[in-house]
Amino acid sequence: MKHGDSKRVSKVKTILVVAALAVVLVVAGCSATDVIGKVSVTSFDSVLTAVGDKVTTDEMNNGWSLQSPGGERFVWSKDFSSTGKPDLMMELNAKPFLDAGLDPKKLPEGTYWYDAATNLLMVHSEQGTDKFSYTGDPTPLDTFKQIVATHRSIIGYHEKLDHYGIAFGNGNMFEWAKDMATNDKDIVFALNPQPFIDAGVDAAAIKEWLFAKVEVKDANGKKELVDKFLKPYNLK
Repeated sequence: MKHGDSKRVSKVKTILVVAALAVVLVVAGCSATDVIGKVSVTSFDSVLTAVGDKVTTDEMNNGWSLQSPGGERFVWSKDFSSTGKPDLMMELNAKPFLDAGLDPKKLPEGTYWYDAATNLLMVHSEQGTDKFSYTGDPTPLDTFKQIVATHRSIIGYHEKLDHYGIAFGNGNMFEWAKDMATNDKDIVFALNPQPFIDAGVDAAAIKEWLFAKVEVKDANGKKELVDKFLKPYNLK
C-alpha cells in the first residue's frame, strides 16, 4: 500500500470511530435525559410501598393488582405476550355508572366489560405482544420497569397535577403522584367520560366520581381542556 493510501485509510477509520462514538453518546444522552421514564419508576415504587399488602398477584390475569382504599383495582400484566389476558386493566364498581343511567351493552366492545354477577366494570387495554424477560422471580416493580423499557410512549407526566401515569388509550389512564408528601391525590383512576355518556350516563348525576375539566397537552404540546371522570385517593 502506498503511503498516501495508508493515510487515507487511517483517516477513514478515524472518521468511522468518531461517528460510532457520536452515536453511542447520542443514545446514552437520550437515556440519561429520560427523566420521566426514570422518575415514573421511583415514584411508582413509592406508591407500591404506601399501599403495602394491597399490591397482590392477580393469577387470573397473569399480572399484579394494586387495590385502592375504595376497592378499585389497577392491574398490569407480567407478560404482554399472554393471550386472552389484558395487558392493562382497571376494575371498577359499576354501581355509580349504572345509577347514573349506564347501559353496559352500549359500551364499546373489547375495551369495556361488565360482569353482572359481581357488578364490576373492567376497562381493558392491549399494548402488543412483547414477552418480558426477568432474572429470577419478578416483583411488581420489575414488571413496571419492563413496561417503561418496552412501551415508553404510554408513560407520561401530567404537569398540572404533578402526576405520572400510564395511558390505556381512548383517554383512560391510571395516574400517581410524583411526590406523595406534597400531593393530596396520590393515585387517580381517570376515564374518558364520552363512551359512558354515549351509553346513557348522565355525567352530572354520577356519584363517587368527579366529572371535571382537566388540562392536558395534545400531540403538538398545546394545552387544552378535556372532560374526565376522576377517582382520586390520598394514601397518607
